[in-house]
Amino acid sequence: MTEVVYRCYLAVVALLALHGMHRLALLLAFRRCGPDATPKAMELGQEFPFVTVQLPVYNERDVVARLVDAVAGLSWPADRIEIQLLDDSTDDTAAAAAPALARARRLGIVASVVRRPDRVGYKAGALALGLQQARGRYIAIFDADFVPEPDFLTRTVPHLIAGASMVQVRWGHLNRDASTLTRTQAALLDGHFVVEQPARHALGAWFNFNGTAGVWDRVAIEAAGGWQHDTLTEDLDLSYRALLGGARFVYLREAQVPAEVPDTLPAFLAQQRRWARGSVQTARKLLPAILRAKVAARVRLEAVAHLTANFAWPLCVALAVLLPIVVVTRGSATLGNLGLDLTLVGFSLWANAAFYRAGGAAWRDIPAVLALGIGMGPSQAAAAFEGLFGPVGEFVRTPKNGGGAGSYRAAVSRIPIEALLASLQAAAVVWAAWNGHYASLPVLMLFCAGFGWVAIQTQPWRVPQAIRVFPVRTTVSHLTASDEALAGK
Repeated sequence: MTEVVYRCYLAVVALLALHGMHRLALLLAFRRCGPDATPKAMELGQEFPFVTVQLPVYNERDVVARLVDAVAGLSWPADRIEIQLLDDSTDDTAAAAAPALARARRLGIVASVVRRPDRVGYKAGALALGLQQARGRYIAIFDADFVPEPDFLTRTVPHLIAGASMVQVRWGHLNRDASTLTRTQAALLDGHFVVEQPARHALGAWFNFNGTAGVWDRVAIEAAGGWQHDTLTEDLDLSYRALLGGARFVYLREAQVPAEVPDTLPAFLAQQRRWARGSVQTARKLLPAILRAKVAARVRLEAVAHLTANFAWPLCVALAVLLPIVVVTRGSATLGNLGLDLTLVGFSLWANAAFYRAGGAAWRDIPAVLALGIGMGPSQAAAAFEGLFGPVGEFVRTPKNGGGAGSYRAAVSRIPIEALLASLQAAAVVWAAWNGHYASLPVLMLFCAGFGWVAIQTQPWRVPQAIRVFPVRTTVSHLTASDEALAGK
């Protein structure tokens, strides 16, 4: 029995090491990234194209006015832009937005509210309805917690005029330094936006629109079949359908649009579960077409790696279960020592640490980044399997608070899987220390910390209601257009 467990353990470790190698490959590609392409900027007096800015919101009273004001402040002729507030809210978000919309209209901007009798299709359904009514050839999209800089359109639209189908801008983080949790989330996101997306762009591989902080040519949206809601990641789905049809995307890493990261762990996990589930749904839907696509093999391979990346989460959970068993039984003659596989585990952790460090994470935050990545494993693994075998599911919004007293809370876990796994790791730590198996302690302690962190922060004793009105306070800071990660690359 122990031999079977050990072989399963080795297989899991080897697959995670391959995942780490892919991270390193992206990191090497990132090191070769040059500056953003710079087509001719829009100039005063030039014929500016008409742009529609879509703002899909659902119960966002705390941030909606800030968003509308920021969009109204974009450096673009007032008679060449319109704002669509795609409001599916069931609370007083419309009332909170009304003064900001009035201010935009006084500037000469057409600002309308598009409402639906239901939430069919969730965000995708709202975007599709808005597109039917949009006047613009170019469609900019911002989620409720984003605050675009005035030069957003002047930096992105020229790429569309030059022939791009979509331009994605890097996300910044308004509340990065509010807590250890927000710093950790910012580091995880920067791994994607500072390293992963630019690396794919530099390689000529496919990368996706991230649902916000981007601009589309509506011709590309319509040619790809429009917004569809048979996945929870309508942005990823549309991106790959457009790319399969020959669309060309541009990624701007030197520009950014700051936004909030969730200030509670339940909110963060809800966001990540939706992304993981939708990503697997998109893989299930489009991988056959991607594998048949008449593009370079490296493009297909990277697309497969991208869309199947969430299957690393079940491997992480499997490792968490198998590692303590193997450590305890390592003294048997059939198992020998764990030098090779602990080396592979260490390599996987080091590869991820290097990846996030390249994204700008401070060394002090790397242990927390790795621990949270481990601790969210059970939630993400469940989402991956739901995406593979389950229905589309509900689009669960991520609560935002606008840097003040927030009105919304996310759901909390009712099954203490993380607590059970943390207890298992803790028992293995005690056993390994008592029996002198010190080489296993760093990995076991990291796993214990990760699962313990998530367990403590997400169980009902922290937030007794699934969704409740509850004040949350956080610190908001604005970022500059460039950060240490880009300056030090």
